Amino acid sequence: MKIAINAFNGMTLFHLATPLLVFGEVARLGLAEDWEARVFTQSGHPVRSAEGYVIGDVSGPNITLDADIVVFPSWQPSLSDPSEDLLRTVREAHVRGAMIAGLCLGAYPVACSGILDGRTAVTHWEAVQTMAARQPAVVFSDSALYIDHGDVLTSAGTASALDACLHIVRTHLGAAAASAVARHIVVAPHREGDQAQYIARPLQDPELDGPLGRTIQWALANLDQDLEVESLAAHATMSKRNFTRRFKEVTGLSPARWVLGRRLDDARQLLETTSWSVTRIAESCGFGSPVTFRQNFVAAYSTTPTSYRNRFTRR
Repeated sequence: MKIAINAFNGMTLFHLATPLLVFGEVARLGLAEDWEARVFTQSGHPVRSAEGYVIGDVSGPNITLDADIVVFPSWQPSLSDPSEDLLRTVREAHVRGAMIAGLCLGAYPVACSGILDGRTAVTHWEAVQTMAARQPAVVFSDSALYIDHGDVLTSAGTASALDACLHIVRTHLGAAAASAVARHIVVAPHREGDQAQYIARPLQDPELDGPLGRTIQWALANLDQDLEVESLAAHATMSKRNFTRRFKEVTGLSPARWVLGRRLDDARQLLETTSWSVTRIAESCGFGSPVTFRQNFVAAYSTTPTSYRNRFTRR
């Protein structure tokens, strides 16, 4: 997997480091030997970061010619228009079949290329209105962490680039590989793409050590049990209404959506790492029946559990 990552004068090191870190961990952890991430600039010359450091070990846009993924980790805060050469680089890579990823403000040059016309994209919530006015053919959203169309992916603010990059790893190498990378760099292994960009309280809220946090940990350890909102609220000794409100403030999801996501995460891990039957996995993860499991799995991943297992099972 060859990954070309764009750099430009004035970009922050965090934006550049995020895809380099996630994709680099794939190779460093031995999850896939052929993953290689390289940095390119449109001129092929070194650039200076916003922090004042020179980024010198760069290539020119020629490395996008055989790249499997071309990543734009950010863009100038002023949203200056990309050069025609850069737009040509995006379009040609897309035509060749490369996945194009625009992270945070990096969604702007991707949108300017035209490959998102008629589709939905996401970017940092503060830039949504400006981008929408400049690129009216694209529907910009401020209510998701990332949106993946298969050939084009965009993500929201800075930290959500981690979620988007882990999603790419998960798509190509499976849930176990993405979880291994997430554990090694100590971030959440999976946040839903349509989770809210911003929530009323951070995930590190001290209250997570209290009743709500204990209930979340209990639910993760008991996915095969009844985890209707009434049961969760009772475990937290909170009213259903108050529990639902606080849960969404902390996680960005309703209790039902969160439970379904965690059950599907668990199911993918079991499909990849065990020989359990689909029926046994469905029971272990709390789905009412194999049919319900298959329906939810197909709705979430556009493939059946059996097809997923054939693709990702460690042999």
